[in-house]
Amino acid sequence: MFGINTPELIMLAIVAVLVIGPKRLPEYVEKLKNLIREVRRMASGARETIKDEAGVDIDEIDWKKLDPRQYDPRRIIREALLDDDDVEALAAAKAAPAAAMAAMLGKDDPADAAVEQPAAPAKTIERLPAGVAAPFDVEAT
Repeated sequence: MFGINTPELIMLAIVAVLVIGPKRLPEYVEKLKNLIREVRRMASGARETIKDEAGVDIDEIDWKKLDPRQYDPRRIIREALLDDDDVEALAAAKAAPAAAMAAMLGKDDPADAAVEQPAAPAKTIERLPAGVAAPFDVEAT
């Protein structure tokens, strides 16, 4: 509760007893009890309002599904631009190298073989011959 552990809570209670005094302490305890009861009532009222207006209970919502960190903009755009058949073919193409490597190594699980794959060779950069201008697209800029 508010980052307060048990010894700190006991110290706060002792300080409250000393500062407030034993005569006024029951009055303040009653006010605190009423405040806590009112906050709980407001929280349950807010929960009921959300349930009535949204139509779902807060406990039934899959919050991981709504986490914005799971979305990769590159994947979303790629899938939006490709047809459904192309998306399936792309997924199969990604899985094919791991399956082929697993078959080659004699492993049953392609995930095990995917870990042991050698690094891909570095790409070579093709340079234009001397004196040739680089291609330029006026409409692209």
